[in-house]
Amino acid sequence: MHFVDAKGILTGKNNTYGMNIYRGCSHGCIYCDSRSKCYNFTHPFEDIEVKQNAPELLDKALRSKRQKSMIGTGSMSDPYMHCEEKLRLTRKCLKIILRHGFGATVITKSDRIMRDMDLLDAINQESKCVVQMTLTTYDDRLCSILEPNVCNTKRRVEVLREMKARGIPTVVWLSPILPFINDTEENVASILDACIDAGVKGIICFGMGLTLREGDREYFYAALDEHFPGLKQRYIKKYGNAYELRSPNGKELMALFNETCHKNHILSTPEACFSYIAEFPEKYQQMSFFG
Repeated sequence: MHFVDAKGILTGKNNTYGMNIYRGCSHGCIYCDSRSKCYNFTHPFEDIEVKQNAPELLDKALRSKRQKSMIGTGSMSDPYMHCEEKLRLTRKCLKIILRHGFGATVITKSDRIMRDMDLLDAINQESKCVVQMTLTTYDDRLCSILEPNVCNTKRRVEVLREMKARGIPTVVWLSPILPFINDTEENVASILDACIDAGVKGIICFGMGLTLREGDREYFYAALDEHFPGLKQRYIKKYGNAYELRSPNGKELMALFNETCHKNHILSTPEACFSYIAEFPEKYQQMSFFG
């Protein structure tokens, strides 16, 4: 990893803000879109760029905002990679969010988030905290291939259950569903059952499939050659250089997804989930104006 002083930390508008404390990732997920060349990485993806002044930048930015809102992290780089164990920059930023009375939402695949349960709980008590967890495959062996350097799905579900026990709302990203790999009814149904058991508020699913761009595609295909011999040729024959690769089982799987979510009162459209995540509690918003 290497360290930089960033010029800014928050992005967004209309009181919807996000931040990425790190750039790159050590999880090794074979399908990661963040590897794509369009993101203009000037260093190897696994050479994590650390925005060492992120807490100071965040503190300055939140001091200048009169209206409270949700602050998100994890959209491009997981805030709970291995380096967070030592650096604790995500923890420092959560402390700042709590101190200034903002809400927080975190996207991760890692159970390292449990190290900050005290802060997540405190933020949720003071305003609002939403934990977002990506679930891709329920099979432990397959998970170790697709997402080799992070805890498996069953452990992530345990984290979701613990959040539920603390009253912290959760949202799951059911993504990606890889054609001919994890696009089975058994896999999707198992993940949905786990979400029901964990009491998730919503599940974000943009359809059954994945997206591939230059940079990401090459890494993904190399992984297919290593772990699924012959499957790359099947992908190329069916999809060519398409950006969206829809599962042949997509119609049936989406029907299962929509029916299960409706039956269990789980938010099931991206729009509904994002609206819930971004909504800052009105009573705390009023306090920010008059308190």
